[in-house]
Amino acid sequence: MGWGVFAYGGIMGVLSDDQIRAAIGDGTMACPDPAPGQVQPASLDLRLGDVAHRMRASFLPGREARVADRLAQFEMHAMPLTGGAVLERGCVYLVPLVESVALPDDTAAVANAKSSTGRLDLLTRLVTDGGKEFDRVAAGYRGPLYAEICPRSFSVLVRPGMRLNQLRLRRGRAALDDAALQALHARTPLVDGAPTIDGGLAFSVDLSPGPGDLVGWRAKPHAGVVDLDRIGAYDPHDFWEPIRTRERRVVLDPGAFYILVSREAVTIPPDHAAEMAPYLAMVGEFRVHYAGFFDPGFGLEAPARGVLEVRCHEAPFVLEHGQVVGRLVYEAMEQVPSAVYGRDIASNYHGQGLKLAKQFAAP
Repeated sequence: MGWGVFAYGGIMGVLSDDQIRAAIGDGTMACPDPAPGQVQPASLDLRLGDVAHRMRASFLPGREARVADRLAQFEMHAMPLTGGAVLERGCVYLVPLVESVALPDDTAAVANAKSSTGRLDLLTRLVTDGGKEFDRVAAGYRGPLYAEICPRSFSVLVRPGMRLNQLRLRRGRAALDDAALQALHARTPLVDGAPTIDGGLAFSVDLSPGPGDLVGWRAKPHAGVVDLDRIGAYDPHDFWEPIRTRERRVVLDPGAFYILVSREAVTIPPDHAAEMAPYLAMVGEFRVHYAGFFDPGFGLEAPARGVLEVRCHEAPFVLEHGQVVGRLVYEAMEQVPSAVYGRDIASNYHGQGLKLAKQFAAP
């Protein structure tokens, strides 16, 4: 099947890998000496710089304020990342990124944590000068980019050049409304069953027992340090407690962090991308973590379910099998990427089911 841009009444959309490379070439994005694989099908991985600032608290600079000027108010100390440094659990750090942008007036950007970042409960958010929101870069912004990092479950060892979050560029209104999403599903089935489309594509949690009655994992509260460069190096049982049940329900404890999986296998056509809505207030006192990003082509070659990074808040909450826990918001691409997820790029999560971050060995 040939793929082209499936336009919806004037939508322009998310920029593809070739457009991102062009943006680097024309100075829209400053990305010195791009690393192999740094340009993804619909995003650019952002690299940590050489220093981390330990902060008293998280902050947003606010309109017309520079991040550098606010550092003097909230910084506790600075530490070099060269050679490796540990970011401690429960602490807040601000790290200048290697990349910066000079966006045209018709182009905005949005950031997300990368898959492994979210699965480690490593809260990572983009901050800009004059920023009033995390992870949002206003159209026409010209200036530096910063990553605010707060390890929630595990302390982590990081180095310069590590890539914890990614940036997407978009022009115009890219998100599909429900009518456009229904039309897209009719063209390319988005889930392996009848879709529930209401403010996006609803997805639910799978708590049907797997091998050994396993349905998920819960982070241990006092585990060791995770070196983010070590792939498949850690025994998951040193950091995670397996969740086993035959009742097709689990009780979420306030403050605990869980890795679960969606019941639906999801497909993202190559001319679209999707973002996981981060919070759905009406379904319960918990949130699905960090607004995950799904690349064009996700699930197209092999069934792939969404990994759910879940944290409960004020009160214990009973989560039932098949309960709706969030929605996917689909966005049109301006162009089909030259490389799409699965077929053209290597990924630790291709054809995924219930899977921990890539630093952990298979259980």
